Amino acid sequence: MSEKKRNLIVFSGAAALLLAAAFFSLRLGSVSLSAAQFWGGMLGKEGYETYTAIFYSSRLPRVLGAVLAGIAFSQAGTLLQRVTDNPLASPSILGINAGAGFAVLLLLVCFPLAYRFLPLAAFAGALIATFLILGVARSAGMSRVVIVLAGVALSALFQAGISFLSVVDPDALASYVDFSVGGLHGVKTDDLIFPAVLILLCLTAGQLLCRKLALFCLGDTLAGSLGVSVKRVRLISLVVAAASAAAAVSFTGLIGFVGLIVPHTARTLVKGNMRGEMCLSPMLGAALLLLADLLARTLFAPTEIPVGVFTALLGVPFFLGLVLRRKRHV
Repeated sequence: MSEKKRNLIVFSGAAALLLAAAFFSLRLGSVSLSAAQFWGGMLGKEGYETYTAIFYSSRLPRVLGAVLAGIAFSQAGTLLQRVTDNPLASPSILGINAGAGFAVLLLLVCFPLAYRFLPLAAFAGALIATFLILGVARSAGMSRVVIVLAGVALSALFQAGISFLSVVDPDALASYVDFSVGGLHGVKTDDLIFPAVLILLCLTAGQLLCRKLALFCLGDTLAGSLGVSVKRVRLISLVVAAASAAAAVSFTGLIGFVGLIVPHTARTLVKGNMRGEMCLSPMLGAALLLLADLLARTLFAPTEIPVGVFTALLGVPFFLGLVLRRKRHV
């Protein structure tokens, strides 16, 4: 089978999976809608006001949030893995999520009633963590090894800060738990406007970086000899990845492992084609979070399980498998 035909099948399958996941996410939930209720609610027909409210106030914002977060986390993971040449790199492992978590808990400790500012704190914390990583990395020449080590070290530092704050104010920790696990409960359309703009801008920037990032697999020296400004592209890619992940974290909380699982899956399906990987990853990421959120809402209905629990159940074995596979190749 030719590469073009195989990629056509892969992308068609991913598109079908995404559409099916979106449809069932809109149709199913703690209250399952019949065909008449679903279409009547979506079209706003008279007599279906209750289902219209369910559709537009609850189901649709969650679907949009899952799609946006899936796009953001998967693209961030793809960029981080490419620029660090580390298949274990992701926003949750390099300290971006830990920075967001520390900022949220710090806000809850200092201003216990400032719940409406939690998304802003999460966004700011993720970006601050990234700039700290970049500051350390730039002092060492933007080495990909230093980026990974700086991310791991700062992640440990932020986790220590979270532990300290939880001891200082246990009440704040109780409010922090929902954010730390991650989920889409309570997401409103208005909450998604700014993150959606930023995520789509980052998605566009990632596509523009594809050609240069594809040369990173040749190594920094050879990529530089082919006209790629390695340090600049690595810096821009890290900023784009961080902004994308920060935008998603601001309304989902600390959903982990999406940025680890999806890039590997996309890379396997398109055989390492960078352009294909950057296009396929957002589709698979959106489908993964839609399905995880659907399971979270329906598996133990009416009780809702945090989405982060399901992504962790997938991500931890996946991560361990990658570690063991790398060990065998060493």
